[in-house]
Amino acid sequence: MAYGPNTANRVKRMEGQMRGILRMMEEGQSCKDVITQLSAVRSAVDRTIGVIVSENLLDCVSTAKGNAEKMNAAIQEAMDLVVKSR
Repeated sequence: MAYGPNTANRVKRMEGQMRGILRMMEEGQSCKDVITQLSAVRSAVDRTIGVIVSENLLDCVSTAKGNAEKMNAAIQEAMDLVVKSR
């Protein structure tokens, strides 16, 4: 599967957030502020997982070309990925 620039940008943004959290910790920022930022990163990861799974599902279903067995397998695989990410 090819990942588009938007997906890569999401991951880069999360990487920047994580560096910012480390800096906050080094500077002794409050626990509440650090946790708030960590929660934001967790939400961003969850959203990115959703984007990747949905793009993959669309790709798999479109290549199944009416083959119900292939479509069902693709849907099941996508659901397994979502459950695994939790």
